[in-house]
Amino acid sequence: MIAPSDTIQPGVIAEHVTELSAGEISDIVDACTQAIVEGGGFGWLTPPDRPDMEKYWRGVLLMPGRHLFVSRVDGVISGAAQLIETPANLEAQRHSAQISGHFVAPWARGRGNGKAIVRSIEYFAREAGYSVLKLDLRETQEAAIALYNGLGYSRWGINPYYAMVDGKMIEGYYYTKKIQDTDQ
Repeated sequence: MIAPSDTIQPGVIAEHVTELSAGEISDIVDACTQAIVEGGGFGWLTPPDRPDMEKYWRGVLLMPGRHLFVSRVDGVISGAAQLIETPANLEAQRHSAQISGHFVAPWARGRGNGKAIVRSIEYFAREAGYSVLKLDLRETQEAAIALYNGLGYSRWGINPYYAMVDGKMIEGYYYTKKIQDTDQ
């Protein structure tokens, strides 16, 4: 969950979920679609149609080694991110996990949703024995860059050919954060 010292507005929570009701699937599709339209989607530049988006979110819940975290404002899903475990064949990197697919719906921004999701992921990852988290972002995702910088993530690399947006090559930034010391 979230550390008590974090400044999150009342009514905002973040949690790890292992199932979503039909109403929650609708909420996450709506939030994700809005985020994509506003340029804050993860990977998508235009939203897939609703049935494909619903299949995507149901699939996320079924994938081994993938954990879904959502934020809610007054009970309505307002954002999400995924924690992806390192595959077993990458044994030397089993101490780390990847944050992916982080977004917050435009109507919910500025309330601490993004921070709540990241703090929830960090808590879960520490409890699961991970000592390092990593992620990547497009250079155009200014709010996400500010969020991760503010939460102590360090940018360690740049890919000048990370993405193509509107016919223009966009840089990608790679981040990491040590979340605990471990001998594992």
